[in-house]
Amino acid sequence: MFVENTKELAQHKLLLLYILDIVEFPMTNSEITQFVLENNYMDNYFMVQQFLSELVSSKFIEITTKDGSEYYHITEKGENTLNYFIDRIPEKIKLEIDDNYKNKKEEMIKKTQIIGNYYKKNDSEYIVNLKVIEKDITLFNMSLNVVSNKQAKLICNNWKENPQEIYKKILDLLIETKSEVK
Repeated sequence: MFVENTKELAQHKLLLLYILDIVEFPMTNSEITQFVLENNYMDNYFMVQQFLSELVSSKFIEITTKDGSEYYHITEKGENTLNYFIDRIPEKIKLEIDDNYKNKKEEMIKKTQIIGNYYKKNDSEYIVNLKVIEKDITLFNMSLNVVSNKQAKLICNNWKENPQEIYKKILDLLIETKSEVK
């Protein structure tokens, strides 16, 4: 369960720094953990959490909060350390991480850039918020008032499944001229 030697310990921490360095946007704890464990880069969840915590404590990575979620990203100190010790990560593993990240990138972008959430306003109302964000710029933001938890969930799920199609339909409806409506 525990890392046997300091070389392996350092390699695991460098691996996390490498992952955070190649991604083009901050990742949540669960995204990092899932990526690391599903690709067998570390043995277990607790090991990933220990290393993330140690990297935060030593200021190689930091956590920021946005829209109620915590995101990890590499600091300048972490980048400098990674660049200095990059040769300690085997080339085969770096290439594998790069390939796995490319395969996962589209899914991760969709999750971070297509946002659909809701909250209860009172006993008979829910507020649904739908967003499209690209490079920290909000391209689309719409809030809806609905009457049930079931409607709110359905709207959020549909939004997350078909954001391009829904966005296009809304935009088309908003920009069509009166002569087209008849």
